[in-house]
Amino acid sequence: MRETDQVEFYIEVNAEDATDDELDVLTRQLLSELRETDVESAELTKSGDAPRGTKSGDALTMGSIVISALPTAIPAVLALVQAWTSRGQGRTVKFKGKGIEFEGSPEELQKLLATLEKGQKKK
Repeated sequence: MRETDQVEFYIEVNAEDATDDELDVLTRQLLSELRETDVESAELTKSGDAPRGTKSGDALTMGSIVISALPTAIPAVLALVQAWTSRGQGRTVKFKGKGIEFEGSPEELQKLLATLEKGQKKK
């Protein structure tokens, strides 16, 4: 496996009327489930140094996860995210990666990624 074979993308978690603490819990729940799939890595997104007076070495970006995975693992990741969003009222996700920014259903993202991959194979 070459590192260049991996796809890196971001998932931003959101939930209607969720507090910062609730959003953090939801994000960590999704992260835990993602780590049980065949992704190479799944981590909370870091945004640089933590503010003065905090204990953490890095500040976390609220509700954001970065994933590295082989393209073959993406369908399973999307299925997991779809199932996760359907288990809670008002849960939404935004995907960013491969030069795209997408907000919609996991099915729509999967179709978009398939289209992009077909376009790259034709080059």
